[in-house]
Amino acid sequence: MYEETIRSLSVSGVSFAYRRLRQPERITEPVMVLGGALQGMFGWPQMEDHVGPVADVVTADLPGMGSADPLPPGPSNDLMCAAIESIIDDLDVPQINLFGFSYGAGLAYGCARRFPERIARLALGGVPAHISAAQLDLWRRAADHLARGNTEDFATLVTEALMCLDARRHVTRRKLAYRYVRRSMMHAARHSRHAVDSLRRAMSDRPDFSGRLADVPTLVFSGEHDTVTSPDRQRDFAATIPDSRFLTIPDADHWVVLERAQDVADLAVRFFTDAPLSSAPCLAPVEREEPSVTDPACV
Repeated sequence: MYEETIRSLSVSGVSFAYRRLRQPERITEPVMVLGGALQGMFGWPQMEDHVGPVADVVTADLPGMGSADPLPPGPSNDLMCAAIESIIDDLDVPQINLFGFSYGAGLAYGCARRFPERIARLALGGVPAHISAAQLDLWRRAADHLARGNTEDFATLVTEALMCLDARRHVTRRKLAYRYVRRSMMHAARHSRHAVDSLRRAMSDRPDFSGRLADVPTLVFSGEHDTVTSPDRQRDFAATIPDSRFLTIPDADHWVVLERAQDVADLAVRFFTDAPLSSAPCLAPVEREEPSVTDPACV
């Protein structure tokens, strides 16, 4: 059994909280997990299960997320990074391992650039290194649906925007992932007081992926069918980081952390404990066991 603690902090007058699962026999630095703009501290059970045996696992309701206070108007990246650094301080450790996925990848990368000495290793997945004008327009329409209370249309639009529904490309557990993501978006739309602001801020307050990062061991990974930012663009981003590794995970799209959850968690454990990555299960294709979600019966 792990010891669970939840602590409240504040930065620039904004209150937020983080959750720590302690591992008495840890063999690496604590692993902090940062996810999507609508994802809070209880959204990573698969990482807790697989990373927990080797490290403390840290998740958070950062400012503007979950139970935290809303963010003030204006750019938020500096405040978010200050909040993350205050968590590291409160953990009373010199360094952490940082895992960032999707929106969280931008936060994690920004933090690593601001205080690289506090980051032992950096893992970034589904990096939104390039977002097109058409994608931004889609997200604006999604935010407008949400602001008008059209939760069904919002959930469908966002789910389809984040998934590869091309029947010619195999995505494992596509039907299950579609239903899960859509339910999650419906829940966030109905219960998160930050949902509209989070979406609009994610569009307007974009992280800067053009700067360089050095002296932080970094892994970048992408689902081979990621339609948010293509694997090629994510590979180009990884190439800006000296001595980084880039891996493409077969049979997955942007939701690789859901479609191949155990395999991604295994990859994270290997990376954060300096174990070989070449034999990681996530690099192997999976058996094709289900129809495409684009079939009418699957939607």
